[in-house]
Amino acid sequence: MQAMKEPRIEITDNLDLLLSVMPPHVREQIERLEDLPALLEVVLDLGRQPEARFPQRVVTLSREPVSRDDLDFMIGRIGSFTSDNRAGIERTLHRISALRNRLGEIIGLTCRVGRAVYGTVEIVRDVVESGKSVLLLGRPGVGKTTLLREAARVLADDLSKRVVIVDTSNEIAGDGDIPHPGIGRARRMQVPAPALQHAVMIEAVENHMPEVVVIDEIGTQAETLAARTIAERGVQLIATAHGTTLENLVANPTLADLIGGIHAVTLSDEEARRRRTQKTVLERKAPPTFDVLIEIHDQDRFAVHADVAQVVDAVLRDQPSRPQIRVRRADGGVDMEQSPLRAPGAGAEAPEPERRAVRIFPYAVSRDRLERAIRDLGVHATVADHPRSADVVLTLRALAKKRPKKLRELMVDSTRVHTVTGNTHARIIEFLRELFEIPTDNREQTEALREAEEAIANVIAQRQAITLAPQNPHLRRLQHELAEAYGLMSESTGSGHLRRVVVQPR
Repeated sequence: MQAMKEPRIEITDNLDLLLSVMPPHVREQIERLEDLPALLEVVLDLGRQPEARFPQRVVTLSREPVSRDDLDFMIGRIGSFTSDNRAGIERTLHRISALRNRLGEIIGLTCRVGRAVYGTVEIVRDVVESGKSVLLLGRPGVGKTTLLREAARVLADDLSKRVVIVDTSNEIAGDGDIPHPGIGRARRMQVPAPALQHAVMIEAVENHMPEVVVIDEIGTQAETLAARTIAERGVQLIATAHGTTLENLVANPTLADLIGGIHAVTLSDEEARRRRTQKTVLERKAPPTFDVLIEIHDQDRFAVHADVAQVVDAVLRDQPSRPQIRVRRADGGVDMEQSPLRAPGAGAEAPEPERRAVRIFPYAVSRDRLERAIRDLGVHATVADHPRSADVVLTLRALAKKRPKKLRELMVDSTRVHTVTGNTHARIIEFLRELFEIPTDNREQTEALREAEEAIANVIAQRQAITLAPQNPHLRRLQHELAEAYGLMSESTGSGHLRRVVVQPR
């Protein structure tokens, strides 16, 4: 393991400016909350109770439902909404999105807290400063846009490069004509509508001579072509795209061009025998638009694919992907595990092949819960995008008994089918434990659930919060689900081995 220097991380959110546009009775309740630095968003839906949402819980802010006057109060203070139903607050990163009825009237608002986080780019700063084009992947909310903002600032301020941000919906540099200081000296081009992002990307290169172009969420064929055009002109690209892993892009016909594109090739009999494959194989069509791909697993764990062309070729040959894993420690430092892959001709002895991850396709089972369960248990598995590329199909037992025709048509004969009795995190964990033969301490689990049940009974009777004993992530998850089943609220507090669940009345 190699260690990187300890970065300094600072967070600014201008939360007071977001609270200032909210109805007074809602603002007062929010200001009373203890963990405001963790607030994700505030939801105001007409006729429903207002809610404050945190990573592990939802807080009801008032027993009185949101009124039309409450919505009008906010709408009158935040300016106009764009064609994608988004508005903002001048020189902040807060985003306010609208729900409309069929007549176009606003009947709900989602107020997302925007935060500028300084120092997060340190974990991949060497990659960003290398001059290579970098593509970021990760689930929504994992920090892709925050990293883009930081990368733009570092390249513009510390390396004095000409950086232009193509800012669709003002996600990166905030609302208003003057960009948020979080982007440093980088310049920002606003996009009138999401459908015009590709045109603004080309305009940025043709009119403003950037050395670096920063783009959030490449998602259409036109945008992938625009990205290739920019890269071919020698401009460094820093961008995000839909997907969580490189394999997602390989299987996505719209975005595959970002990593070189995929097409079927028919081999000669001699070549097929030499490769020991079937005659028709998938191969990369062209050089990738992006040189490096970074998978953001969570805010503190990144997987860096340093040579996208080499990795894509390996994936198409069903060989394991071996990225460099970078982990941010609790003290802010970064550990790096060097990838054992060697460049062709390097002269080093080839490493022993790694056992390929088990590919699981969820059919009528929550993909998010399966991914979370895989992370919680740390098993060597990935979520497949299609049954034909899966080793195992996971579905509901009741559905499997019906043997749906659609599932039978999608599968191949060698695919195993496993079932769970319910679409819950606990049932999926049980499936993974059985699949990977992981022993479970039933006594420990029984004790944790027994404690939660006693606490739930007392919370219902006394209407007071109760704190449970510290547990591991899996057992805390079961306790959260139990509290939810009884209509109660719960949250995790503390850190490390002292993290525990607090059960609260709703």
